[in-house]
Amino acid sequence: MFREWGFLIGEMIALLILAALAGLLAGWIIWGRRNSGDHGDGRVAKLSGDLEACRVAIREKDRKLADLEQKLEASHNRILSAAAALVEGDESDFDLTEDPPDENTEARKPETLDAPREEGPDDLKRIRGIGPKLEAMCHRLGFYHFDQIASWSDEEVAWVDDNLEGFKGRVTRDDWVAQARHLAEGGETEFSKRVDEGDVY
Repeated sequence: MFREWGFLIGEMIALLILAALAGLLAGWIIWGRRNSGDHGDGRVAKLSGDLEACRVAIREKDRKLADLEQKLEASHNRILSAAAALVEGDESDFDLTEDPPDENTEARKPETLDAPREEGPDDLKRIRGIGPKLEAMCHRLGFYHFDQIASWSDEEVAWVDDNLEGFKGRVTRDDWVAQARHLAEGGETEFSKRVDEGDVY
């Protein structure tokens, strides 16, 4: 007798579960159709808003990534400059901080070129403190040759120092003018020799 009750109770539970599932399925079909009919435009608007928010987030992420890459390149160049200074025995130039240009010097933009001369641009990377990205930035500013940099006055150095985005103060700290003057005269430095030998870049 108890076995029959157990069987009946099991069947009742199974039927209740099936009825509940059928009710859920019917409700899902009814409400799903109603929502798709009544709120289709709202869903599209919400999805469009979400898509635009994602695009804004991606643009912001790309901007932050570019800033970080620029800072990384600046740090890399500072480390290379400091290492080169140690190799050359000049410990006074071992400085990994990014010093701002001298604010007491009035800045004046140097003369620039629209393009390099016929013989092509000089390899500005032979100047300690100028890496590939910084060389490209110098080209964008109109500086292609050692003799251009060698002729900069203090006021012009201040202008360039202030306009090297992400690399401010590099001209003064690495003494580009003295290096460029030596290279423009056909000389070499320990750093330029290492660049020529492919040991740096």
